[in-house]
Amino acid sequence: MSDSPTTAHTSPLARPHRAGSDVSFFIVMGGLGGSFILLIVAMLAADLAFTSPKHFVAALSKPEIQRAIQLTLVSCSISALLSIWVATPLGYLLSRFSFRGRWLIDTLIDIPVVLPPLVIGLSLLILFHLPLGDTNLERIMQDSFGLRVTYAEPAVVLAQFSVACAFAVQTMRVTFDQIDTRAEQVALTLGCRRSRVFLEIALPQAWRGIVAALTIAWARSLGEFGPILVFAGATRMRTEVLSTTVFLELSVGQLEAAVAVSLLMVLAAMAVLGVVRLVGTKVIR
Repeated sequence: MSDSPTTAHTSPLARPHRAGSDVSFFIVMGGLGGSFILLIVAMLAADLAFTSPKHFVAALSKPEIQRAIQLTLVSCSISALLSIWVATPLGYLLSRFSFRGRWLIDTLIDIPVVLPPLVIGLSLLILFHLPLGDTNLERIMQDSFGLRVTYAEPAVVLAQFSVACAFAVQTMRVTFDQIDTRAEQVALTLGCRRSRVFLEIALPQAWRGIVAALTIAWARSLGEFGPILVFAGATRMRTEVLSTTVFLELSVGQLEAAVAVSLLMVLAAMAVLGVVRLVGTKVIR
């Protein structure tokens, strides 16, 4: 009599056979990965051990550092909002459409990510001072809008935006890639315009990605240093942000204040990344 389904021989694939213990595997893999985690923890512990609440309060009570905190909050927020304003439509177009030259656009978007930050700042500086006949872009901005860009507050925002927007675009592209397009296709077949499909179907489903892209752009703007130093300078009470504050405090030998500001930036970055983990974990993964 043939075997019944319940007594049939089980496939070898359904009966995993362990040749030995996995302890050595986890020891090796955990040791290699844990070494990096240990390095980060050690650096943070060293900063905490070096400074004290007294040094922290003293650093935050300096008028120039308070001004740097204000400019950092404002510039990072503006940069993040500008990034999401550009990244959302660009990420949607790159996700939904294939067109000639798409690879070139992808490459151009990634350039600020791979270029040395000082090169970006230098390129911005050259852009605004490149001769255009008898004038340049900096003079045009001053004459037309009464706005000074180079070595002023707008230069801080532009330097942050130039790098942060690239990260926001990639985040939004991944977001739209993960959204099922069937609802959009049905709406198009029923006669809806592409703009209405984007605003009423795609955009509401992308809210997690928007939050993730916004917070990532904000965090990236917070840590920007090279482009700001070259394009905006590090003038106290004018273009100084927290990243350049660390540099300025180190240059005058105020190591305690530099460490205190560094810890403040770490706390801000952890808070922002916490939002990403809570809201945009699915998108990031």
